[in-house]
Amino acid sequence: MSKTAIVTGGSSGIGLDTAKKLAEMGFRVYALSRHPKAYPTFVSLECDVTDEKAVKHVVKKIALETGQIDLLINAAGFGISGAVEFTDTEDAKRLFDTNFFGMVRMNKAVIPLMRARKHGRIINISSVAAPAGIPFQAYYSASKAAIDSYTLALRNELRPFGISVGSILPGDIKTGFTAAREKSTEGDDIYQGRITRSVKGMEHDEETGIDPAAAGAFIARVATKRFLKPQTTLGGLYRGAVVLLRLLPVRLSNYLVYLLYAK
Repeated sequence: MSKTAIVTGGSSGIGLDTAKKLAEMGFRVYALSRHPKAYPTFVSLECDVTDEKAVKHVVKKIALETGQIDLLINAAGFGISGAVEFTDTEDAKRLFDTNFFGMVRMNKAVIPLMRARKHGRIINISSVAAPAGIPFQAYYSASKAAIDSYTLALRNELRPFGISVGSILPGDIKTGFTAAREKSTEGDDIYQGRITRSVKGMEHDEETGIDPAAAGAFIARVATKRFLKPQTTLGGLYRGAVVLLRLLPVRLSNYLVYLLYAK
């Protein structure tokens, strides 16, 4: 019997490419998104991860159809940019509702099913922005840092039930995420053009970044390894950067990020 995988954010970007790769590997894949499309190799279903009733309904539907959920990959998310001082708190809450609490809702729905079978794997998509703390993308960085802390705690909670949990930290990837970012340049004159320069530099890195198909293949490989690490960084250059950020004194690593993204 084929294993069953659920991928959120499955209509675009790394979520879509991960779903495609898992289907190639023999998984029965259900890709969830707000705007589903028909794909030949996997099932695409409508589900807004900010709607708890919708999440519970779709997970129950999949469980009834397949009898099992072996893998959940939480890839749904979006970004906002701008100075913290000028960012509407409601926009920040909306971002967390998707990036962090959307993941929480999905996990709460699948954990009882996995626990009953004493088997399952959960992958939460974080970002290199989590350990870096990117200026003018503070709330996106914070949402991803929250994912990492949550993942480590959940991993130990579920360890005795045969459920493995880990996060993957992608670096810059060339996807529609860049164009979809909600940007605000309010206060750019006060910040001497630093908001625009910072976001422009970040978007250049994304537009010349890792191919999403390669990223999806990487995530699928990590998700199906015998042993899942607590955290895995996607991209050789970014793995080195994350190690450096963690080894250097915080004052120094934070200053290096300032030179790259806030000067």
